[in-house]
Amino acid sequence: MKRVKCPQCGNPITFDEHDFVAGQKVMFVCEECGRKFGIRFGLSKLKDNPTDAEEETRAGNAPYGYITAIENHYSFRQQIPLQLGDNVIGRRMRGNNINCPIDTGDLTMDLSHCVINVSKCKDGGLRYVLRDGPSNTGTFVNSQRMGRQERRDIEPGTAVNIGATTVILDDGSED
Repeated sequence: MKRVKCPQCGNPITFDEHDFVAGQKVMFVCEECGRKFGIRFGLSKLKDNPTDAEEETRAGNAPYGYITAIENHYSFRQQIPLQLGDNVIGRRMRGNNINCPIDTGDLTMDLSHCVINVSKCKDGGLRYVLRDGPSNTGTFVNSQRMGRQERRDIEPGTAVNIGATTVILDDGSED
């Protein structure tokens, strides 16, 4: 089952996605306010075909780890691979050249919200350092807002809130 919200009143409307095919336009009438609206069912216009790197990450082959982004409002989950160096995390938008874009409708997430720097340690492990973008709404680790110039080491499993989205770091290792 899928759920959409009425654009006028926010009333959730549930429907069975198996009744429709990709590309089909689906019309709804909100029971609360009577508003008629439609959506095109199927793949995202922004990202129809996953890249090979994204497929590898889903299979658990991300050499530098990945982040799992969970949009709290809709529980939509994405896995985004990390690379060595700065990984700029923000909202996906055409023309926004960041290397960890999150497909979201969350307008409280900036286009360039925060950065996770991945570096190799002398012992061969990985070090993850988080810093704010700077963003308009702030970056939160364990419910504490990070300062504008603050840099913080984070461990796999750390939950970071950026806007209404939670990002969880995973180093990609099998536990």
